[in-house]
Amino acid sequence: MNRIIVCMKPVPDPKHWDKVSMDPETKTLKREGIPSVMNPLDKHALEAALALRESHGGEVVLLSMAPPFAKTTIREGLAMGADRAVLLSDRVFAGSDSLATAEILAAGCRWIGDFDIVLCGNLSIDGSTAQLCSQLAEMLDLPNVMHVTGLEGTAADGTLTIIQKIENGYVTLASGFPVVLSVRKELNKPRYIPFTGILAAESKEITMLSNTDLCVGPECIGLAGSPTKMAGLELRKFERRKEKLEGTVDDIVKKLVEKIYQCGVIEC
Repeated sequence: MNRIIVCMKPVPDPKHWDKVSMDPETKTLKREGIPSVMNPLDKHALEAALALRESHGGEVVLLSMAPPFAKTTIREGLAMGADRAVLLSDRVFAGSDSLATAEILAAGCRWIGDFDIVLCGNLSIDGSTAQLCSQLAEMLDLPNVMHVTGLEGTAADGTLTIIQKIENGYVTLASGFPVVLSVRKELNKPRYIPFTGILAAESKEITMLSNTDLCVGPECIGLAGSPTKMAGLELRKFERRKEKLEGTVDDIVKKLVEKIYQCGVIEC
């Protein structure tokens, strides 16, 4: 295997979501001063890439579109085991929706060069659109499979075996290369980052590119290239409802079974 590109998005730390606000003019999220973490599903994508590299060789490259301060978050991916990273950072990228972001990431993929697989998380926890992977594949003119829950290395005929979650079950697919995939959390369990990995990450390369390097048309990026805008921002809090069951043991068991049945968890 030649090269695997993993798209990684720094997202606002969920512990600080109460500080996230929306710019009333640009209709974009204001993230200044809020700590960032690696998008959780992107960790699963990176773990899949690392597992394939361990079995078939090649290089794992992180690709991210974010402000310069995202280097700290990118180092986490390098500590997990990625070989190097490319950070696409330019003020003209600000305000890009998923479509404009896909344009920019596609340009980043082309800059990196030949690759076998592009891996993404199925969605990001801040946007949750689940649109980027298919849009990126379209920009690259490559086949795309989303909702991946199983991934096996190349078979004798040079194909990749993919298990995809569909509405009423699963389907097994065989794919050639290159291909763009997005993964679900059921795919794997991201590995623990050892201290040695953290130390090694400090010396790994992070290449920063601006739009001067990528040459994406201004009409395709930023606010100008973003057909979707946020209509509003609402932070909802959910609390578990508590109910105390009283009576004899038999009475409590009957009431509990009835409530579980009403919730559709079991069928009587």
